[in-house]
Amino acid sequence: MTTSRSEAARSSHQASPTLVPDRDCPLCPRLVAFRKANRAREPLWHNAPVPPFGDIKARLLIVGLAPGMQGANRTGRPFTGDYAGDLLYATLLEYGFAKGTYQARPDDGLKLVDCRIANAVHCVPPQNKPLPVEINTCRQFLVANLETMPKLRAIVALGRIAHDSVLKPLKLKASQAPFGHGAVHQAGAFRLYDSYHCSRYNTNTRVLTTDMFRSVFARIKADLD
Repeated sequence: MTTSRSEAARSSHQASPTLVPDRDCPLCPRLVAFRKANRAREPLWHNAPVPPFGDIKARLLIVGLAPGMQGANRTGRPFTGDYAGDLLYATLLEYGFAKGTYQARPDDGLKLVDCRIANAVHCVPPQNKPLPVEINTCRQFLVANLETMPKLRAIVALGRIAHDSVLKPLKLKASQAPFGHGAVHQAGAFRLYDSYHCSRYNTNTRVLTTDMFRSVFARIKADLD
């Protein structure tokens, strides 16, 4: 029996899911144009889809929004080089989900422990605001990461967009799992933990305090232990 091209492609995807878009991923025209402009302006920056950071065998996955212009888009490592990373990595170090010293560069030697970090959208969007169609298009890579983490038990969604992106692969309805800082939602063997995003804006406006952020990871640590 002859296998159709679509069946062959689907079989190939199931056997080896793509965890990160290609460097020149063409799927989102607006992000492609923005990427090209950034490469022309800053040729030494990463300026490409940012891959996940951390062991695929980790039990904890942290899902952010998208690479920051001066952070991951510049350095090539999630949350590295901007304020959000300062708070996130300090918290991960405090609760044993990282070891080493965070120095805001990808060669600082920092290692994640039983933890992995990915984004809902892999490319930096203009004004830090991905469009719904871009979020939906990029979700396939987040799904691939979820499906290939054999020991995954806990997922942290940093912000509403990350939360909403995780709901679909977990087969949760928004009405079943409304977003709220500190909320915990059960989805089979997984627990989804919500947090406001650790951006400078949220901390400057006191929407998120350091203690509020720490409390999320304190609970995760206690639950996993």
